[in-house]
Parts: sequence; C-alpha cells; structure tokens
Amino acid sequence: MRQVSITKIFTFDSAHKLIDYNGPCAQIHGHTYRLEVTVCGPLAPDMIIDFYDIKKIVENIVLSKVDHQFLNDVVPFNPTVENMVVWMADLLEPAFAEPVKLEKIRLWENQSSYAEVTW
Repeated sequence: MRQVSITKIFTFDSAHKLIDYNGPCAQIHGHTYRLEVTVCGPLAPDMIIDFYDIKKIVENIVLSKVDHQFLNDVVPFNPTVENMVVWMADLLEPAFAEPVKLEKIRLWENQSSYAEVTW
C-alpha cells in the first residue's frame, strides 16, 4: 500500500533567553514560532489520519505547554530551537498509533530559521 505524508502547521508565541550565550539572545525576547508536524502512513481507504486529530494531539501535548509561556520555566534545558524541536518530537512520537507515524517535525524560530527532526 502506498505511503502518504501530510503536514499540519501551528503557530504559537513564547519568550525565552539563552543560557551561557554571549549575544543578544542572552536577554529575554520572544518569537512567534511556526511548528510543522508531518505524519505518514498508508492511505486506508481515504486518509491516513484526520487533520483534526493531529490538531488535538499537538494542542494537548505541546501547545498547551508552550503557548504564551516563558520557555525557560517550561523546559529543564537551554531552550534553543534545536533543543525545543527534539523535546517536541520526544513528546509527540508516542501519541501517534501505528500505522501512522511521525515523519518530520520542523520548528521555525523566525521566517528564515528552523530546526527539524526527521525519522
């Protein structure tokens, strides 16, 4: 059976500061993040998963923790975009049931910079 990938895009606003960083990002500042969650699975029969289901999973597991928050108070690590996307991937991966699985998570910090995790 042919595998299909679909992507749902989210935005959220958060503030953070980078720890042990010598530059402007050592100060508290904010971003409007863009989170792209891509899942893949067999087309059976008409869709692999409803976009609404992806939305509920991501809202409950990730966005409820980070939207309009100071990320340094949310996570136990330096909240770089790289660390944040790995953390989000670890949270989301178990939420999708076979045969649907995560294929890629991309976290944009601004319009020209992102980090991603792929499987």
